Amino acid sequence: MKTNEDLQRDVQDAIKWEPLLNAAEIGVTVQNGVVTLTGVVDSYSKKTEAEDAAKHVAGVKAVVEKIEIKFANSWKINDSEIADEVLNAFRGNTEVPGSKVKVKVEDGWVTLEGEFTWYYQKEAAGKSVKNLPGVKGVSNKITIRSETHDAIEKREIERAFVRNWSMCDQNIDVQVTGNSVTLRGIVDSLYQKEEAGHIARSAPGVWSVDNELVVEYDDEPSQ
Repeated sequence: MKTNEDLQRDVQDAIKWEPLLNAAEIGVTVQNGVVTLTGVVDSYSKKTEAEDAAKHVAGVKAVVEKIEIKFANSWKINDSEIADEVLNAFRGNTEVPGSKVKVKVEDGWVTLEGEFTWYYQKEAAGKSVKNLPGVKGVSNKITIRSETHDAIEKREIERAFVRNWSMCDQNIDVQVTGNSVTLRGIVDSLYQKEEAGHIARSAPGVWSVDNELVVEYDDEPSQ
């Protein structure tokens, strides 16, 4: 069985493996599958990259992210300039209906609000922002409301899980109520839980997903 120390080492190695992070000073502590990340980086993209790297490690049940972002003292960009960069990024992204987005920037933290037709549009909006200079964080509060009001096909979501190499052998129960989907069951990793949510949200007619999947890794970390 993996000990907490084994899992800690695996997460540290995963973070160092990422080219964007190999020189970053990120602390990793582990307790019963819960990973806490600490340290200081100079961009929001590095912060999210570290979190994603940890989530992909087998045995990780949850990630507590306490990484700080500090820019060089000689470099500064104000909130108005960040807002302009966000709007420009949306104009250059055909997947984002920029006219439907409300953007607020406060001390480098970007909040996105609005109503989109598809979840991939919401994802694209968030990705457009996270690599922009001066951004310290992103709150993506965009909601999904399909104009077509398509009936959600439970079987199609289940088939999408089977097609996905990382999900095909997982026991996931799909329940549909109106335009909402609830996922229950057990998966092997935090990555699989998030991937299942992504797949369900991508189905036509889905406005929201309640992801109640539980992460249980066969090789649980011991003390």
